[in-house]
Amino acid sequence: MRLQPPLHPDGNLPHVTLFQGPFEDTLDPAEALELIGTAAAESGLHGEVSLSTTGVVYQPTGWLFLALERPPLLEALQEAAVAALDRHLDRASFDGDKDVSRFTDAERASYERYGYRYTGEAYAPHVTLGRTEEETALELVRTARDRVDLPKKWVFDRLSFYVMGEHGAHAETLLERPLGRT
Repeated sequence: MRLQPPLHPDGNLPHVTLFQGPFEDTLDPAEALELIGTAAAESGLHGEVSLSTTGVVYQPTGWLFLALERPPLLEALQEAAVAALDRHLDRASFDGDKDVSRFTDAERASYERYGYRYTGEAYAPHVTLGRTEEETALELVRTARDRVDLPKKWVFDRLSFYVMGEHGAHAETLLERPLGRT
């Protein structure tokens, strides 16, 4: 079985998510992106950030991620994103029935507060490779090194707001800005 949705440059871009969620109409993406970008520049991110790959990992249920290192600059960038976006979250639309039994305590706390599993202590920088059935996902993680030669580093050079597609995919870019522009 193939991973869903397939990564593609025309509608499911590989990306590293800083923060995602349902937002109210009060959110002005241009203003928020400006705040986050300014914080990136002030934190020392100029032009691009290079992140080392730490391996292919499994996350219940059926998710495969390409895990990336978590440098302090990236943590600061996520903190800036959360600070800029928190007041615009549509908390009434959080899925209160979501099964969080497989989440860590930090992931549960993040999900309860922000409707997103990976903030603060639970932040896990990654590129989502896709989702499939449990047994297939576990087999792919076990055999990843034999199946594909993964790049040691990934370079990111922009921030974007995007429409979230299937399984959190970067379905459509709404707005982007070069990383660290002042």
